[in-house]
Amino acid sequence: MKIGFHVSTSKGYPAALLSAKGIGATTFQFFPSNPRGNGRRDISDKEIDEFQALRNQYNFKTLVSHAPYIINLASNKNHVIENGQDILRKDFERLNLLGVDKYVLHPGNHVGQGIEKGLKLIVKGLNEVLSDKYDFYLCLETMSGMGTEIGSKFEELSYLIDNIEYSNVGVCLDTCHMYSAGYDIKNNYEEVFETFDKVIGIDKLKVIHINDTLKELGSKKDRHCIIGEGNLGFDTFHKFINDERFTNIPFILETPNDIEGYREEIKILKDLKNE
Repeated sequence: MKIGFHVSTSKGYPAALLSAKGIGATTFQFFPSNPRGNGRRDISDKEIDEFQALRNQYNFKTLVSHAPYIINLASNKNHVIENGQDILRKDFERLNLLGVDKYVLHPGNHVGQGIEKGLKLIVKGLNEVLSDKYDFYLCLETMSGMGTEIGSKFEELSYLIDNIEYSNVGVCLDTCHMYSAGYDIKNNYEEVFETFDKVIGIDKLKVIHINDTLKELGSKKDRHCIIGEGNLGFDTFHKFINDERFTNIPFILETPNDIEGYREEIKILKDLKNE
């Protein structure tokens, strides 16, 4: 079972991996660049070699990276789109250096232009930066639907997957976001995934952000919560952890917690396996 959390790489990628391993994680997620800007620190060949050696030693084959929040390819401002594309190009090169296989991206916000135009802008923006020289999975995240967010409906994600020319495009499912968007994974788990499979295809699911939520079903508000302390509850996560369709999919915690809190949450999730 692949379970981890979002780890800072400010002290280097080897330190990040050891931090994750130290609390029982078997994968982790990180920002390859500043989450709110276009900066990134340099990494040396020595750091990369140490990182890869640790990955092999501790069997961290699957790793997840997350795009900066400021990227919006559906913007009504060209400079915002161009800056987002520049960030993506630089991030993609870093993923190639590190051998990371999953890259999670919030699809974008149409900022009043409408869903249809926003979707087309995202497709155009991604088609201009993605190419066959990359081999990671671009994972479009399910969103809660706040404001003008794109990606809260399965149909929107399906449109993007069908129209982006890059072959490795999938979905990062966020449990908090899905519930807030109106998909009742608490009471209608199987029905939700039957719909997901029909509209998108269960084979397109590549990452799961496993978070409880402070908000009610359909709230369209993004408020992550510690596992078992929110509206989803342990029964919901028991279903996810024991779903055979997700055996090889990384579960990433993005809950408001510290390192010891993540240690406890990882233990909780492991204990839910076949309980």
